[in-house]
Amino acid sequence: MSNAHELVTLAADLERMLKLRTPPIGMKLLESAETLRQIPKLRRPQAIHTMDQIVGQAARLGWTMGVQAADLVGEQCRAVVGLGGQDADWYSGQAMTGVWFATVEDSARHQAAMDVVPVGRYQALVVAPLQRWPDFGAGADEPDIALFYATPGAMIYFINGLQWSGYERFDWSVVGESSCADSWGRALKTGKPSLSIPCFAERRYGGVLDDEMLMALKPADIARSLAGMQALARNGLRYPFASYGIQQDARAGMGVSYPKKEA
Repeated sequence: MSNAHELVTLAADLERMLKLRTPPIGMKLLESAETLRQIPKLRRPQAIHTMDQIVGQAARLGWTMGVQAADLVGEQCRAVVGLGGQDADWYSGQAMTGVWFATVEDSARHQAAMDVVPVGRYQALVVAPLQRWPDFGAGADEPDIALFYATPGAMIYFINGLQWSGYERFDWSVVGESSCADSWGRALKTGKPSLSIPCFAERRYGGVLDDEMLMALKPADIARSLAGMQALARNGLRYPFASYGIQQDARAGMGVSYPKKEA
């Protein structure tokens, strides 16, 4: 994506294609906290929040949010986006022992399994709707990743779009609690499309609905999937899926999607 107009179009096309209930958002890591002062209409937290709340405010309220380590409630949130944590105490898992995991060994394995942005390079982070992606003072910088919430049905259709051309098998992780490491943590770290089942904290603090999953990926991959979904739609494969009926003869329906081809 080369400019803000392309991001607006991308977001609108994705919302329309998947019938999204919340608009897609972008996330960008900043090497200098001073950059936050250059961003118009930026909101800074007035209380201590989880990263789930910051993401939720961008997705559910349409706000442009900027945070630093001190704005976040603890090292678990900071560690995923490279703003803190990741020391021996954090990796020990002591804080989660007896809460989410039976033993300190279990907890330590969980911490080691998380995908996190390496600490030390970044001082701040911005989250904002793609349709209102801010100007960072030196042109319309695109986000590092985009994120969107959707139902499982919408997600598999989106994945089908990604796989239409240049097929690849996707393998995603489930760390359990702290599943933001499966989505924005993994996408920021690797640049690869990253699907997650949002965890308890995301649902309690981030307002994530019970039937929502989260995809995090580069904006260019959204464009690739949209092209694929448009091709699928031309074949009659569209979202939302029209139910055929669990007791109907399947041959007529399958014959439309898989017509016999001449040898």
